Amino acid sequence: MKRLMFTFLIVVIGLSGQAQSTLDSLYSVWQDTDRSDSSRVFAYKEYIWNGYLFSDTDSAIILAETMHRFAEEHDYMIAEYQSYTLQSIAYNILGNFSNSEDYIQKALAGNVAIGYLPGASECHIVIGVNYDEQGLYPQALEQYHKALSIDEKIDNKEGMAMSLNNIGNIYLTQDNLTDALEYYERALLIDEELGVKQGIATELVNIASILTTQGDSTRSREHYERALKLYAEVKDMDGMASVNMRLGNIHFNQRSNEIALEYYEEALAIYKVLGSKTGYATVMTNIGDYYRSRGKLDRAIDFCKKSLALTKEINSLYGQRKACKCLYLAYKKAGNTTKALGYYEDMITLRDSINSDENIRKLTSLQMQYDFDKKEAETKAEQEKKDALAKQELKRQKLVRNSFMGGFAVVFLFAGIFFAQRNRIGKEKKRSDELLLNILPEEVAEELKVKGSADAQMIDEVTVIFTDFKGFTAMSQMVTPRELVADLHACFSEFDRICKKYDIEKIKTIGDAYMAAGGLPTPNKTHAKDVARAALEMAEVVERGKARKQKAGLPFFEIRIGIHTGPVVAGIVGVKKFQYDIWGDTVNTASRMESHGAPGRVNISQSTYDLLSKDPDFVFESRGKIQAKGKGKVEMYFISKS
Repeated sequence: MKRLMFTFLIVVIGLSGQAQSTLDSLYSVWQDTDRSDSSRVFAYKEYIWNGYLFSDTDSAIILAETMHRFAEEHDYMIAEYQSYTLQSIAYNILGNFSNSEDYIQKALAGNVAIGYLPGASECHIVIGVNYDEQGLYPQALEQYHKALSIDEKIDNKEGMAMSLNNIGNIYLTQDNLTDALEYYERALLIDEELGVKQGIATELVNIASILTTQGDSTRSREHYERALKLYAEVKDMDGMASVNMRLGNIHFNQRSNEIALEYYEEALAIYKVLGSKTGYATVMTNIGDYYRSRGKLDRAIDFCKKSLALTKEINSLYGQRKACKCLYLAYKKAGNTTKALGYYEDMITLRDSINSDENIRKLTSLQMQYDFDKKEAETKAEQEKKDALAKQELKRQKLVRNSFMGGFAVVFLFAGIFFAQRNRIGKEKKRSDELLLNILPEEVAEELKVKGSADAQMIDEVTVIFTDFKGFTAMSQMVTPRELVADLHACFSEFDRICKKYDIEKIKTIGDAYMAAGGLPTPNKTHAKDVARAALEMAEVVERGKARKQKAGLPFFEIRIGIHTGPVVAGIVGVKKFQYDIWGDTVNTASRMESHGAPGRVNISQSTYDLLSKDPDFVFESRGKIQAKGKGKVEMYFISKS
């Protein structure tokens, strides 16, 4: 389930009588002309949100128009943009994305113009939900991250929870359960800390949907039932309808068909009252599936056709795909192969549109860019603190120095120093350029010298290599620190030489681990082969060292090497102490290839194998699918020279 945002924390009372009392109190504040405009508007927004938006949406639109007239009469722009936002959310609930988009774009432009960050964040979430419900997932993810960045800046935790939840939804549509669950749980922690019942309920529903997928129907049903109570307490009719529908799905999957239909009909009745085309269409498809399972094919086809018409009307790709699947299965069961095939083809087209490689690439790119920007901002903030302290110290030193300066003798002294230093500066500049090239790629170093900064770069395909030594820790207990460091230095120096030979960029060393990548900063077509050849040579270097030490009766270590190919974000971290680094799931997967490899072997992923499988220079040994931490089962191969 998606969450729409309310900027100000809502304190909701559980019992219906108390809830009505709270609404009456809010309305009294709104009517009290002695109150400030801001107090009146915020109370009225709460009144609309709690009392009407999710239960009587048409009335919410009328009330929001009243807020807009108030804004015009009192020249209070925040109220104007809040009224636009409320109307946008209302039209979203009704499935009218065109009107919703018109209002929210006006709200966003206004909030940005007056610099009202909470309102701008709110708008980005609503825009994201509109995109999300139309199957435009990369665009939705971009909006959610914009909202999250704003809310992190202003420490709006409720807004952060909403964005985290909605980002989880995006990953769920791509069947990425691991990342989806991570975002849902992060959102749930925040909402439980704040006591936001509506948020807690939403996250419980989303976590329950993952538990259902994983086959844990008992815990899933417990989550749904807890969420249903919370939605009832806050009178969120839309949430109640959604949970009823999902509980119907659980009973349907457990063959409790009559109970399932009761839940579906309850959800359908609520969505009908709300006028929610999106929810109504979803339940219609589920009821169609119910009748198909009971052999009532005419009724199944009727429900699913109505659902398909609605989802086309609101341009919901995900809803259309579900309706087409329902019709395909119903016609197939009825023996009408021609119509069944037609709907099957439509279903596949819609599925490919939603889960296209381009969509997945965009989603990955957006997530990596967000991670990069966040890390860079944190580094910059830390450096600014250090710079401020250094500036204070420099000021103090200048005061001390100035107290001892004076007279022509000092002037002549510094003149002599100046001429001596001028010659030294030229030498130091050359040396600093050489040092810069030791830590940064040449293209990045040049950009840094010219602009004072270097832009982050999204590279669609690079090949990342990780190496790690097995037996290194045990060996460290058997030799002196100097011998250990000398051994490591000799090994990494050889690795550096090999990387230079194959035009591979060394990224960094982390203890006894070594990380590098081919195909950056300038993309090329040979990165996979370059890295594979380099990896095999690195393995040979360590194997020769092992043989020498075994012969001399000395302790030795072995090496594991992992390789994976995919997209990364590359750029500089730091303001003073620069480091060229790369980010993204590609890096994590390459690390998993190393940790799930074997001593003396080079372990590669499916994506690297696909690029090299026809190369006669290599031989491959399939390892099948291996469980990797955080990745599930992953196809892996050992590679060696032919």
